[in-house]
Parts: sequence; structure tokens; C-alpha cells
Amino acid sequence: MSKTHEVFNQPPPFQDYNLFASDQALNETVQREGCRDMDSLFRFGAAIGTAEIIDLGRQANTWTPVLHSFDRFGHRLDQVEFHPSYHRLMALSIAQGLHASPWEHLAGKGAAPKPGANVERLAGTYMMTQIEAGHGCPITMTNAAMPALLIEPALAGEWVPRILSRQYDPRFLPAAQKNGVTFGMGMTEKQGGTDVRANTTRAERAGGNEYRITGHKWFFSAPMCDAFLVLAQAPDGLTCFLMPRFRPDGTPNGIHIQRLKDKVGNRSNASSEVEFENAYALRLGDEGRGVRNILEMATYTRLDCAVASAGMMRQALAQALHHCVHRSVFQKKLVDQPIMSNVLADLALEAEAATALAFRVARAFDNAPQSEAEAAYRRVMTPVAKYWICKRAPGFAYEAMECLGGNGYVEEGIMGRLYREVPVNAIWEGSGNVMCLDVLRALAKEPDALNAILQELGEARGRNAHYDAALLRLGDEMTDPAGIEARARHIVELIAKLASAAILLAHAPHAVSDAYCASRFSRDHGDLYGALPLSADLRAILERARPVY
Repeated sequence: MSKTHEVFNQPPPFQDYNLFASDQALNETVQREGCRDMDSLFRFGAAIGTAEIIDLGRQANTWTPVLHSFDRFGHRLDQVEFHPSYHRLMALSIAQGLHASPWEHLAGKGAAPKPGANVERLAGTYMMTQIEAGHGCPITMTNAAMPALLIEPALAGEWVPRILSRQYDPRFLPAAQKNGVTFGMGMTEKQGGTDVRANTTRAERAGGNEYRITGHKWFFSAPMCDAFLVLAQAPDGLTCFLMPRFRPDGTPNGIHIQRLKDKVGNRSNASSEVEFENAYALRLGDEGRGVRNILEMATYTRLDCAVASAGMMRQALAQALHHCVHRSVFQKKLVDQPIMSNVLADLALEAEAATALAFRVARAFDNAPQSEAEAAYRRVMTPVAKYWICKRAPGFAYEAMECLGGNGYVEEGIMGRLYREVPVNAIWEGSGNVMCLDVLRALAKEPDALNAILQELGEARGRNAHYDAALLRLGDEMTDPAGIEARARHIVELIAKLASAAILLAHAPHAVSDAYCASRFSRDHGDLYGALPLSADLRAILERARPVY
């Protein structure tokens, strides 16, 4: 075979780097927001940035889950087979405590949660999502299941110690025989979707706290988990239940997996449709209070969606920067081409703003038990962050992909997977419209929450004229009740950008905060990335964002 050409002007593989040490904005953000164990994050960032672990993400999305409905003799199995790469990723995340570490005080490791526990956990989530996002579904749901379990002390006493284990155990066995467990959920049905009150799945009392459930779930995520939180119609109304994978007698529960969803992305995660046939379940809370009891779980999963989207934005930016630093076009590195510098800097601003907002909300989760102001911030800003960051991520991923040209559009690299993955976080755990309506409901129900947020936003007043003008616009929007629901997206977008800008103005370099405010609040900014004003210090922005490895 003849040699026709030499390969040159191609970037080296982006691997064997520390995801934490290489990300200056993340370092500053998590320390500012209360993380006490930076060393743990440093070690985790190094461990998952190797070529070997990065390739596990590719493998888990190439060899996707396979449903085995029956064995060869015709007996029901209802089991999902995963590639070994998926199990290794799960083991890494659980060993780091991404599934439950903020709750470890419940195992006698302290009277109160570790300071900054949610920020620390979510920093790990932010990094692990950059390696592979799909396996994060059961990780997120396991953490979020804890508040619902705590409603029933007896059930919590049985299940919480199993959840807190940092050993991943994928075996298909009753939970009591395993070294650790994970949780999934089953909320939505064909006819209702977001409107869970339209659910038709029925729960019949079987004595005490036990029920038998019959019905279906249109989206049943991570069906190989050890237990699930499920909504069903009990005699006194919609109720939340704990449904284990096995009955008390050790036989598999009546959870029949009909098929796995063929999704646009998120392919390593086995989302499914199920039928419940007289499935054994235990009630969590009173009958008729299912929505109320599940809301806290949704609050936690929504924050995970925002943080994961910010993490994928960071990975897309890092890939684009890595490519453009090494690739030359017209006798000049791509990163030094003025128009490309503008695009990359604009992306860097968006990524840092998303990270800042997500972790500010994470701090509110840590501080809410001790502060009503932080609790109010959490109630309003969780759906704000989930809406805005998750909505921004798909367009961001596309623009970053284009920075790599054709190399970004082939499956050998990670960009295609990121592009397919990011839309799901805007859909799961409440779509964009649901988030905006939740914000309006929270503000209407708790006027003090708006005052607390406006007070925090007001602390940045006087630092930037564009910011000050936008803050005045928000005040006008909130005092005009006419058509407020139709304007909900505009209002939530403005809150999100102001909250992000306030953090950047207080803590980021002027090159970052000034360019963000000038571009996000000025009517001169373009509708696409790459239209930063000439006053923007592109080099300073890019030097801050560039991964160090």
C-alpha cells in the first residue's frame, strides 16, 4: 500500500487531563459557593480525564442497552443488559458519592449535612457528565429520592443505608442481598405527560402500608434500578409509592418492560415503557398527596439537569478551544482568527455564566435549611436555572461543533454525542413552559421570594450600565400583571441573565463580566454567537476559558 500523504495540522487527542484543575472558572465557582473538599474534586477530575475513562463514554453509547423480555424457555425476565463500560461508569460515580453524598449525615456521620455538600456533589456531576451523561439518570434519581423516602421513617430506615453505600452492585437480586442500591422513577403516562393528575394507573390497598398497582408508565427511566418512586391513583387520590424490583418473598415484582425507548440521544440510559401487573408497592405519605410529596424530588432532579447541561457546555467549549488552538487556517491558528476568536469568546461567556448560576443555586440547596432567604432563592431560581441553562445548551453545542468543522460532525469524536444529548435536560423533569409557569406560581405565592431575589440582584447595581438598565426593565415587567403568563419566558430569561451577570460582576474578571453585560443586555448583540462588541477583551476571555493540560 503506497503512502500518499502525511497527516499534519490535526489537533492531538484531547485526553489525559484533569477536568477540575484545567477549568479555572469551575475551581473559583465551587470554592466561592462553599465546597470544603477541593482535593477530592481534584483527584476525581484526574481519575476520569484519562484516555481509558473517556473512551468508556464512547463504548457505553455505541453498545447500547438490550432488553431481554423472556428467557429461552419462555419465562419472563424483564431484564436489561448493559455493556461493561456502563457499569464501570456507574461504579466511578457511586464511589465518588454522586448518587447520595449530601445525605451521608443520616448514617451517623454528623448531626447535619457536610457544609457545601451539594456544591461538592454537583461539581463531580458537572465533570462526570462531560465524560458520559446517560448513566447520570439513575445517579440523579437516587439522590433525589431521599427527600421522598424520609417522609416515611420506617421505609427510610430500611432503604437509606442501602442508598448511602458507595459500592455499585448491578446484580439482579432483592435489595436486602445487595451491597448498594439505586432508584428510578415512574411518573408520566401516555395520556397525561406533564399533567400527572391525568394518570390512570390504579393502586389498591392490600393492608397496612402495602398496595397492589396496575397500569402503565410511558417513560420509566433506568428500569434496572432496585426501587422506583411511582405515582398512582389510590382510593383517596394521586399518591406516591415506593415500588421495589422484588416482592418481599424474593420473586421479581410485577414490572413488565414493554420496550426500550429509541431516543435521539441519552442512548446509554435504558429509558423504557412498562406495564404494572399487580405490582407490590409501599405508600410514601398520605393518599392524595402524591404531587406534593414528589415535588421535592423534582426540585433536586431539576438542579441536576441544569448542572449537567452546564457541564456539557463546558466540554463542548473545551473541545472547540482545543481544536482551534492546534488547527491552522490561512497561515494562522484558528483561535487567533478574529472572527473565530469572537465566536469562542462568546461561547466562553455563556459557559461561565451557566456554571455560575447553576452553582449559586446549588449553594442555596446547602443553605436553605438555615436561611429563609436562601430557601426562597432556591424555590424560584431552581426552575429559572433549569429553564435557561438547559435551553441554551443545544444551540451552544451546535456552535461549538461547527468550530471543529467536519471533524465535529463525525462519530469518532464526542461532539455528535453531546449535540444529541443536551436537548433531553430541557424536556425531562418539566419542559421549558412548565419551568416558567412554576416560576410565576412561586413568585405569586411568595412575594417575599421576589423581594429576596431583587435584593440580591440589587447588590450588583452601579457596576455596569447595561446591567442597571436591564434590572430596571425587570422591575417594570414584574409590576405589569397584564398578560404575564404569555410573557413568562421573557421574564424568566431576564431573571436568569441578571442573576448570572450579578455573580460575574461580583467575582469574574472585568473582561468577562463587562463583555457578558454588553452582549446579553444590549440590543446591538446578534442573535447568534460571535457578535461580541469590539470593546470585548477576547484574548483575556479565551485565556481564562482555555483548558490547562
